[in-house]
Amino acid sequence: LLALVVLPGTEAIAPEINGARRWLKVGVTLQPSEFAKIAMIVWTASIAVKKARQDHFKRLSLGLGPFFLIWAVLLLPVVLEPDFSTACLIALLGVLILFAAGARPGHFLFLGLLAVPFVKNQLAVGFRADRLASFLNPASDPAGAGFQVRQSLVALGSGGLTGVGFGMGRQKFGFLPEAHNDFIFAMVGEEWGLMGVVFLTALFVAIILVGFRVAGRAPDLFGELLAIGVTNLIALQAVLHMAVGLGLVPATGLALPLVSYGRSNLVVTLIAMGILMSVARAAPGGAGGKGARA
Repeated sequence: LLALVVLPGTEAIAPEINGARRWLKVGVTLQPSEFAKIAMIVWTASIAVKKARQDHFKRLSLGLGPFFLIWAVLLLPVVLEPDFSTACLIALLGVLILFAAGARPGHFLFLGLLAVPFVKNQLAVGFRADRLASFLNPASDPAGAGFQVRQSLVALGSGGLTGVGFGMGRQKFGFLPEAHNDFIFAMVGEEWGLMGVVFLTALFVAIILVGFRVAGRAPDLFGELLAIGVTNLIALQAVLHMAVGLGLVPATGLALPLVSYGRSNLVVTLIAMGILMSVARAAPGGAGGKGARA
């Protein structure tokens, strides 16, 4: 699916939208990079279990090396879409799973240093360079690359303590682009105020804490790594989305799980929640565990 999005001659089902080819239109609209997140988590967790049992993480060539080769094949079409922020997120999800499985930090550092020239090159190209420059100096391009973040901060500041009222926000009317998706957090802040932002943040914190608790009680290493992976998927997307809205990181196109409009992201998030519930049921004392009541 990722290949279909970027291959020449597939423009009929993978049209360019806003300068990028990220969606497949085949009766329904799909974003393959969203489903690649789940694929990365499940595959990495499965192979990491085998590597851990065979004690392969002590050697770079047997441990992390094969993972990085397969990840490169998966992430290349995502970078070509282009969607560099999603590619980085998918890679980070895999890294966190391997770290939890027992991979050596020194190996991560070595491979990370090898990736620095590629990452530097990507950040210096086109709109990414403009967004990075705007992040480092917000006043450099207030009507261009810095426009979205400035309007997001205006929305958050307008909300005050309790907000302007549900549906009464004004920034979504032509001021804040993608207010229903990439900057929905700012709209929550404008319409529900600080109290709404704190409540929403508390809900995500609760999901994350429960997710890691499920991971800690998983019946085996595979279940533990799966739970860690899907919990990190929700946590990283939520944190990065909120950080973009607050101007703490350069602007990206990451959705806020369970809140932003986006069908593929919502389906993937629900799959992640389902996996987490499955691991919880299999734990001792869970609905499907050995300690469950008859």
